[in-house]
Amino acid sequence: MSQEQTTDPPAVMEETQAPWAARDGLRITGVRAIVTAPEGLPLVVVRVDTSDPGLYGYGCATFTQRFHAVVAAVDQHVGPMLIGRHPADIEDITRMVHLSSYWRGGPVLNSALSGVDQALWDIAGKRAGMPVYELLGGRVRAAADTYLHAAGATIEQTLEHAREILDSGYRHVRLQAGGPGLGTYGAPGTPGGYPDAPYPDGWDVQQYLRDTPKLFAAAREVLGETPNLMHDVHHRLTVKQAVALARALEPYRLFFLEDPIPLELYDRLPELRAAAPMPIAVGEQVASVADAARLVTGGGVDLLRLHISAIGGLTPARKLVALCELTGVGTAWHAPADVSPIGAARNVALDVSSPAFSIQEGHLWPDPVREVFPGTLDPRGGYLFPNDAPGWGIEVDEKAAAKYPAVTHLHERWSARVRRPDGGIEAP
Repeated sequence: MSQEQTTDPPAVMEETQAPWAARDGLRITGVRAIVTAPEGLPLVVVRVDTSDPGLYGYGCATFTQRFHAVVAAVDQHVGPMLIGRHPADIEDITRMVHLSSYWRGGPVLNSALSGVDQALWDIAGKRAGMPVYELLGGRVRAAADTYLHAAGATIEQTLEHAREILDSGYRHVRLQAGGPGLGTYGAPGTPGGYPDAPYPDGWDVQQYLRDTPKLFAAAREVLGETPNLMHDVHHRLTVKQAVALARALEPYRLFFLEDPIPLELYDRLPELRAAAPMPIAVGEQVASVADAARLVTGGGVDLLRLHISAIGGLTPARKLVALCELTGVGTAWHAPADVSPIGAARNVALDVSSPAFSIQEGHLWPDPVREVFPGTLDPRGGYLFPNDAPGWGIEVDEKAAAKYPAVTHLHERWSARVRRPDGGIEAP
């Protein structure tokens, strides 16, 4: 039996150099992470500087729940590898970073890679004098149709919120109503909802399965037949429970049912999709472009709903878009408050340049976010239009960003509270 090799690896080429000569003297001179929380949730942005004064790019690297780890990955590991490289070599740089850690992938490293990748696309657009969507082949539509979230402690409050959204020009709305204890995902619950249980603020699956069809029955009665309605289960059901819920919701013609089962059960998505009468939108927790591709090719998804930073950025996402186009799968990218305005601009660049686009999650950015990110996209009539400025068309005011420091463990502490009335932990 041969001995395991214990010698040091062979000397390698200086990591700042590509194995070919660049056509000009432009080089990457700096890479760093910027963290800010103007809306309370930590947003991570990567800035890549070049040897051309004034030429730099920004990319979204947001992984709210582990933002310190992403910052360390950018500043200590990924960033130094890029110094001296030509910023045009996006494909080679992203592949190099992806493979360099040996144990590759995962949301931390992929988010760091995403920030770099999108910053390089921003630089590419600025060098070309073009918005990024033109680098992707140009528009196939003028804007991205968008939905917002309606939520309330009761069905009545949720529908009142939904009516406000629809009256402002939106045609799609996601409905989430609260309930006893913790309530359903995305809506406030009623504290102490299970007073005789070991965990009075728990979440009860049977209560949820009874109440959710009532929400959508009331929605069709109050909102009418025209609005496109969605619902997010947030990974909390078994396959059998998800099928039961989907069939109970059939009369209300949902535009999609989102994340009905946990990531760990995704091998059974084709079974669920075949039994569900409405489109199934999944993928928010996927942190591998290969796993996302298998969702598409394996018949488990109608709408691919990725947090694009978690798979490595625009470069892998545009390849998945092409796969979706060829297989008839739509896109519905993840984009609530824990995606930065730069990440939202990336989503819209993909939306307007691909026939696979189906719908885009939207968010109404408050003034502090717009202060930190000048150029933040502004929805008009329920649509998001891309910036026509070169690159993403978004800046980062670092003085303003410093006014809004991030709070560690905020989301983690919320997640730890998602338990059944008997105290057993549930998916957040």
